[in-house]
Parts: sequence; structure tokens; C-alpha cells
Amino acid sequence: MTDSKKKVVLAYSGGVDTTVLIPWLQERGYDVICVCASLGQPGSSDIQAIADKATKLGAIASYAVDMRDEFCDTAVADAIAANAMYQNTYPLLSALSRPVICKHLVRIAHKEGAAAIAHGCTGKGNDQVRFTLECQALDPNIEILGPVREWEFTTRQSEIDYCLERGIQIEVNKESPYSLDENVWGRAIECGVLEDPWNKPPRDAWVMTCEPTEAPDEITQLEIGFSHGKPVTVNGKKLSMLQIVETLNEICGSNGFGRIDTIEDRVVGLKSRECYEQPAALALIKAHKALENLCLPADLLAQKLDLEHAWARAVYSGLWYTPLKSALDAFFASSQKTVTGVVRMELYKGSCVVTGLKSNHSMYDFGLATYDEGDTYDRSSAEGFMDLFGLPNKVWAQKSVGGDIAELDDELAEVHAEADVETPAHCSK
Repeated sequence: MTDSKKKVVLAYSGGVDTTVLIPWLQERGYDVICVCASLGQPGSSDIQAIADKATKLGAIASYAVDMRDEFCDTAVADAIAANAMYQNTYPLLSALSRPVICKHLVRIAHKEGAAAIAHGCTGKGNDQVRFTLECQALDPNIEILGPVREWEFTTRQSEIDYCLERGIQIEVNKESPYSLDENVWGRAIECGVLEDPWNKPPRDAWVMTCEPTEAPDEITQLEIGFSHGKPVTVNGKKLSMLQIVETLNEICGSNGFGRIDTIEDRVVGLKSRECYEQPAALALIKAHKALENLCLPADLLAQKLDLEHAWARAVYSGLWYTPLKSALDAFFASSQKTVTGVVRMELYKGSCVVTGLKSNHSMYDFGLATYDEGDTYDRSSAEGFMDLFGLPNKVWAQKSVGGDIAELDDELAEVHAEADVETPAHCSK
């Protein structure tokens, strides 16, 4: 290494693109430092082996960082509090992991004295936006490089040939027909035959969930316990957030629950067809929303729903480290003070249904709700309530709709004339 070389921190996955980036960046005058993130994706249990591979390929340093617990305790926990569903369909996946990765990229860049951070994102995806915005929110002076947007390679084989010419052997396993992003919160599946929205996703697209028709013939009972909005138990057993997500992925996925097939609006302006597998995410958000309905007042629930959509849009768009996201988190944290209780669910051949709720903070009052013995609701208040609640409409009707009533009378008169029946007295002129 010469003193004239600049250092760049590379978000390294071990795939072909980021492997090619090591010599590609070196040839442009950089010393490369790789950061490998373990987020619960397949193979991440051996993250050190991926980091060692980067060093063998020429990286001057390589970090293996286990981010699984941090990811679940921060990003996933925030997403559950926000009932995060982008476009009311997708509980986020890649967008949740990027802020955690970016924090470590910036931390290691500062530690190593690096001038830039590089990623392997394409020019059509959302992740290029997230890496740039979130890294620069943490360090506005650092340079962000996206070489895949500009380099000369047009095919996977051309990338492999580039490495072979430099004596770099690339182990290429059986190439997936899909583009994938995976972590403990689920799988994102796109490209290949999925690019035609008319094509049904092939069976081999799904890995975390069994075919619903092949799921067990018996109903699976599931209980999830929450404390102040955070899941803490599964079937009465206290677990870490990471363990809860892993457990629910297994239970729900084995019952065929957790598939999403949607048309999604990307940050960069285009629509894409996306498939996701997120058994734990969908079950946890469904359970959390149900418990909130039990424990929170109607006006808070209504306002929170609007802000949940704002949170999901902001995070999807790479705006994690912003005042907006911080302010929304503060609102949600306040709303979760009484969201404590247990949610019972039933899983059966691709479905997940809430079948029971209990909480010491329940706003459901049996005496007020029942139509049977024990009714405590004061019906005598209803008439006065309607007089006051409906007063603006009554005044408006008295002052503004006389012409509308006259037009309605004319229409009714015509109808009766056509039917050759006697016109009611109030419709006669």
C-alpha cells in the first residue's frame, strides 16, 4: 500500500458483483476495505469466511459484523411499532437493513480513515438511494461510489472473465433465475419470469413458505405476547427479538403463510413486480395491530394510521436518519405505553387469523358492549348526543338544501307520471 492511495470501504456480500469491485476499485487507485454484514441471510452464519475471502482477493482489511440482534432490536422493533406496510402491502425488508449496514460502513470508514464508501447497487434500484442518503446523513462529507451504474460490464460472464484475466478465481454456484435480497425479516424476489405481471410465481421462487395446499391439515395455535408494543413471548416462552422472528418464520412458513405478490412503486420512478416471503413480519404486524385496536382510543388509532404510512414511505425512500423519522418514532413510542397483552392466532393452509385478545389495558368494556345482562350503557344519553353531534348537518340542511329538495320533488313527480300513478301531494306544483 502506498501513501498516495485513498481508502474505500466496500459493502461486500461475497457475490460476483462485489467480488469484481475489489480489483476494479484497486485499479482506480483505491485500497479496499470490505465490510460483510450478517443479517440472518442464508450463509451469514459463516460471515467470517466471506470476510476472509475478500482479504484473499486483495482487500487490505475485511470486517465480519454480526448485525442480527441490532437489526431486530432497532430496525425491526421500530417497524413493528409503526405497523410498517409500504403501500399498505409490504412490511419492508431491504429498506430496514440498510440503515444498520450504513451505520457500520461509516463507523469503519472513520476508523480506517477512508475517503469513500462503495456499494454494488444498480442504477434502477432503491438501494442506491438508501446507501447514499443514509451514509451521507451520518457523514455529509464522505464520498459515495456506485460503480455498477457506470462500469463496462454488460453480462455476468464479462465480470467473470475480467477476474480470470487478473488471476482471480470466482466460485459461481448454480445461478438463481431471480434477483434476491434476504435477511432474517424475509426474502425479496424479483426478475426472471416475475417481470411479466401475468406470470404466476413458480414454486421454486418460494423457500421460506410451503405450498398452502401442502401445509398441515390441522390448525396451528399461536400466542404472541407484547410488552409496550414490543413482542416478547411466543407461546408463553420469553425470547429475544431475533429469536421471536426466527421462531415465527418457521411456524408461520411451515403453515404456508407469509407470501406477498405485488406491483410496487420504486423511489426512482418506475413500477416493478415484487414477490416477498415474510412470515414473521406479516404475523407480528397483524397481531400488533389487533392488540392496538384493543388498547388504544379511536382518535389515536386514526391519527397513527396516517403516520404509519408516512413512516413506511420515508424509510422505503432512504430517509431513516432524518428529523421526520425521529419525530414519527417519538409519536409511536408514546402510543405504545399501554400496548401490552397477548394475541392468539390460528394458522391454517396459508391463512393467519386473530382469534383472541387479552390485556390489562384493554379499552373493551363488557358492560358497555353487551346487549345482554350486565349492560351498563346509558341509552338516555343517546338522543342528546345525536342532537349535538348532528347539529351542524341539521343547520346546513335548513339553510342550504332547499333547492335540492325542490329538484328531488320534480324528479319524483316525473317518475310517478311515467308510472301512471297518483303523485303524492308534496310533489304537486
